[in-house]
Amino acid sequence: MAVALHILHLHSSFDLGGKEARAVRLMNLFGDAARHTIVSGVPGALGARAAIAPGIAYEIAQNPPPLTGKPSVARYEAIARFMRRFDLVLTYNWGAIDGVMARRVFGKNMPPVIHHEDGFNSDEADGLKPQRNMYRRVALSAAHGLVVPSATLEQIALRAWKQPRSRLHRIVNGIDVDRYAVPPGARAIPGFRRKPGDVVIGTLAGLREVKDLPMLVRAAGGVSGKVRLVIVGEGPERARIEAAAAAMDIADRVHLPGFLPDPASYVGLFDMLALSSRSEQFPIAVVEGMAAGLPIAAPPVGDVPSMVSEENAAYIARGHGELWLRDILQLFAANEPLRRRVGAANRAKAQRDYAEATMLAAYRRLYAEAVGAPGILG
Repeated sequence: MAVALHILHLHSSFDLGGKEARAVRLMNLFGDAARHTIVSGVPGALGARAAIAPGIAYEIAQNPPPLTGKPSVARYEAIARFMRRFDLVLTYNWGAIDGVMARRVFGKNMPPVIHHEDGFNSDEADGLKPQRNMYRRVALSAAHGLVVPSATLEQIALRAWKQPRSRLHRIVNGIDVDRYAVPPGARAIPGFRRKPGDVVIGTLAGLREVKDLPMLVRAAGGVSGKVRLVIVGEGPERARIEAAAAAMDIADRVHLPGFLPDPASYVGLFDMLALSSRSEQFPIAVVEGMAAGLPIAAPPVGDVPSMVSEENAAYIARGHGELWLRDILQLFAANEPLRRRVGAANRAKAQRDYAEATMLAAYRRLYAEAVGAPGILG
């Protein structure tokens, strides 16, 4: 039996969000062809481990060198020593960029590093920081490759980070689309039951500032009719979301079940999927909503306007804010035939463009080529 590829994952955080969901899904699909060591840049932020399939060989690193802090040759050297025991290093987002810098500073006998950028937190949602752009340019010169999911990020990498196209790989997020066609059980979301006449707005998101979920609550609160809002996810913004619901006097119509695994088992309970983020690139939640045959209501962030079907593109808000989003939610809430027509077009596009097998093949090729062992990941 072939020796499993030993992969180190340096995550900015390992609580479950879009990038973590994709990374874990790839771990599950690689099966026994790889074993994994995971580092979270935020100590204790390990919620995504619950989605790792039984039988996958992995460990959470104990007392790894810190991934963040002031630039320090000593810290870079500690990270480099830690990295040298692995066959391949995968780094994710700004919070793990020092893993790439460690290879830049201490490159001798280092494994290949592939960096993944999926988007920005609230501190760069309204504009990139010049100092970080310069840091990325220097660090990423040592990476074997840079992976981005969106055309928007691809252009940022080329122009702001000065990355050569030869090292840049745009791989769109894919899912098992067919699983989303199975009707969900009525009790798939703990504590939530549809009532006759309900129109359910749903979203999947980490409860973080950049997702601007209080804005979604305010937008939903302005929609007339029997509207209910379900926000699936966990994070530090829960109290602010609950406060927004109370202020809008809709606390009894906003349901926060926390993190739920396996979105295919419950996304179909929604009538539409809403997004309120100040910054996104190629959100998996949008792909999941499309696969379930839902219309998407969202601001024009990242690739979202081009991700959705042509039928849905006209219903992407023209700006960010609760009034823009409220008007789109109202159109969908009041018109079931429109929801069905747009949702069917979205599902067809998801089947055509966002297949999990296509994404898996692209990552397999890239990772295997980086270690010089074609076929090692199946």
